[in-house]
Amino acid sequence: MSDPVSSRVFAPGLVVQHFEPPLALASFKAIAFDMDSTLINIECIDEIADAVGKKAEVAAITEAAMRGEITDFKDSLRRRVALLKGVPAEALHGVYEQRLRLNPGALELVEAAKAAGLQTLLVSGGFTFFADRVRERLGMHEAHSNTLDIQGGLLTGHVLGDIVDGEAKKRHLLALCARLGCDPRHSIAVGDGANDLPMMGAAGLSVAFHAKPKVREQAMVAINEGGLDRLLEVLA
Repeated sequence: MSDPVSSRVFAPGLVVQHFEPPLALASFKAIAFDMDSTLINIECIDEIADAVGKKAEVAAITEAAMRGEITDFKDSLRRRVALLKGVPAEALHGVYEQRLRLNPGALELVEAAKAAGLQTLLVSGGFTFFADRVRERLGMHEAHSNTLDIQGGLLTGHVLGDIVDGEAKKRHLLALCARLGCDPRHSIAVGDGANDLPMMGAAGLSVAFHAKPKVREQAMVAINEGGLDRLLEVLA
């Protein structure tokens, strides 16, 4: 869907490369979003860790994983979740109600995508407790994320089932495209961290939102200032 052109500043805080705007939003069939630090303002796991005084320790692993310095996302998630053992499940409610906010432009972009006929997908290496609520809040079509094991009202330090990592995000996007009967080139992927790169690479339009350097370098659109709805500046 694109012709190679050099990277350029399309507007203040908005960089495009490898295509010439505008593209037609309605020519796409699906849009996939990361959640933590993309659709929402926080890394949920870091804020849960704050409940037991381990935010700095967990956040350091999160940051390294998002920069791509830790290449095994599943291992990094298991290490972080292990540090949450014993956290009361009610702490999740506190994080959602007191700390989690939608990022600017999230609702506007999702609503524009739905109005143009796109299927909306949330794929997160975070947790179902938050992802399901964010999906419902934004009126998105589907969400896939990880499930924390909770027993006796406490986190056990384990994740249930297969972990949603970068490759799983890509698989969910490709599966959605297959169900829609569309080529993955007619999909958009939006993220901020290294584990978003596989799905961004599979999509026809990749979007980095206030992202890590490695992600900004590879994305076709880099939103470095402003909200998610700035994507609409390059989509007619």
